[in-house]
Amino acid sequence: MTTDRPTTLGSPALPGPRQAPAATGPAAAGPRRGFLAKAFGVTAVLSAAGSALGLLRDLLLARYFGANQGTDAFLVAWTVPETAAPLLIEDAMSFLMVPAFALALVLREERPDGPDPVRQLVRATLPWLLLALSTLSLGAALGAPRLVDLLAPGLADPGLAVTCTRITAITVLPFGVAGYLAAALRAHHRFTAPAGIYVAYNLGILGVLLTCHALWGVRAAAIGVAFGSVLMAGLLIGPFLRRLRSGGRRSGARRSRNALVLIPLALLPVGVFTLTRQAQVFIERFLGSALPPGTISHLNYAAKVSQLAMTAGILICTVTFPLVARALAAGDVTAARDRVEKDLGQAAAVVLLGTAFLMACAPSVVALLFERGAFGPRDTAATAAVIRVYSFGLLAQALIGVMIRPYFSLRPVVRRAGDPSPEDGGRRLLDWYPAGAMAFGLVVTVTVGLLATPRFGALGLAAGNAAGITATAALLLHGLVLRGIPLRLRRVLGGHARLLATATGAAALGTPVAGLAADPLLSTALGGLTVALAFAVLGTGLGAREVRGPVRAALRVLGPVPGPSPVADEGKPPHGC
Repeated sequence: MTTDRPTTLGSPALPGPRQAPAATGPAAAGPRRGFLAKAFGVTAVLSAAGSALGLLRDLLLARYFGANQGTDAFLVAWTVPETAAPLLIEDAMSFLMVPAFALALVLREERPDGPDPVRQLVRATLPWLLLALSTLSLGAALGAPRLVDLLAPGLADPGLAVTCTRITAITVLPFGVAGYLAAALRAHHRFTAPAGIYVAYNLGILGVLLTCHALWGVRAAAIGVAFGSVLMAGLLIGPFLRRLRSGGRRSGARRSRNALVLIPLALLPVGVFTLTRQAQVFIERFLGSALPPGTISHLNYAAKVSQLAMTAGILICTVTFPLVARALAAGDVTAARDRVEKDLGQAAAVVLLGTAFLMACAPSVVALLFERGAFGPRDTAATAAVIRVYSFGLLAQALIGVMIRPYFSLRPVVRRAGDPSPEDGGRRLLDWYPAGAMAFGLVVTVTVGLLATPRFGALGLAAGNAAGITATAALLLHGLVLRGIPLRLRRVLGGHARLLATATGAAALGTPVAGLAADPLLSTALGGLTVALAFAVLGTGLGAREVRGPVRAALRVLGPVPGPSPVADEGKPPHGC
């Protein structure tokens, strides 16, 4: 493993397809039939369990502490793990390391008797990562007073926020380790342990919160976050070491055509994009700190509920991302394009179904989940209103999650030693396109927020969030084509238009039905059932492939349905992967 000089940074234009040598064994054979369905099933179940535990965590926060200056202080401190999680676990770390490990695995298949590129990659990157994470964690702890002042200058209890921030700063190191190990395991098509990290994380938080909330108050939540992050990293160490040993070869020191060259500055566009995306939370906390106490808490609870729908859609590309990265590493752009188009449609269908449900049932959902203890009816009404405004941006959030993965895979953090390093300034500028698109979205967020917040309060902040992220998604869709993935935009946008019409109709039908019952559980059940049935019927009638396929599959379970099966090949991995 070598490192490019700063003057020759960047990766080459995407190489043409390479013929891998004939080989046997799991690595050479690629994913088995049904791999996607099984991997998605495991990931969905464990992610749902993690989300359920996270929801329970938020319920306990609301029950024990309500929505007041204490929870506002903790949520400002929670900005540290909220920022570290996308940067170090799912987003930036995944964008960088899944393509890197995918390329290493392609090289391992091409030269099965040579030095192991996977071990080369680990030895060249992991020590430096640990050093950088330790430095960042210490810096966040020492700079906590200044950080709190920057994030929420109008906070009622800054001292408590500083204490909680110093505790949560510990999470930076284990989050980064967990993200690195999870990326390596996913590139090896191992999804069970990575999908379970949020189960471990939230169990750690709940354990401390349940046992120590009376003794330590809201500080117990911060200590739980730190403890949960350690459990998260610990869960992955064993599976990672087993996969590393399974390579079965020693890493040689000689450099060959199949060695990997590390490109350190490729980290910058990815990191800047992730931080810029997370800056929407900073803007909300900053502007919300000047509003009445409890506003930041209402925004937080609303965001947690709203993001459940978005997270379900992102699970799809979490499973398929290693396949896309592997196809791009092998030069098969067509297979990558087909997979990305399918992911965009499937993620949109899942997210829009959740959006329609939230639009129809937000008040009953919030009452059912949160309205107990210190969380009263006034908090329910405020949180439900924010959820409905947030929901306008959920589709854009999910689409960005799908698009950004293949975008950065085309310029990974490593390249083959034998590939040239071109001095194409235009291509290097495209590395920064996502960050520029996100910066434009932040301008929209700030503008709408400043204009709307004086009159609409938290709803103005939520509207700014939805408008800004939608603007970013539109720019990034165009940027993916510029990057070199030839999406068939008319086909993609036509499918999304049908899904949007489906979701609008389902929400319109579900809202009055949800209002028929005063009991939150009954209201949620009636509204949710109506939305689901309406979504299925309208989507099938409008010809939305992502709805029609699952509906026909469900009907086939009940009885034979004439016509070809639109989902017969869903279990097969894309060609070239």
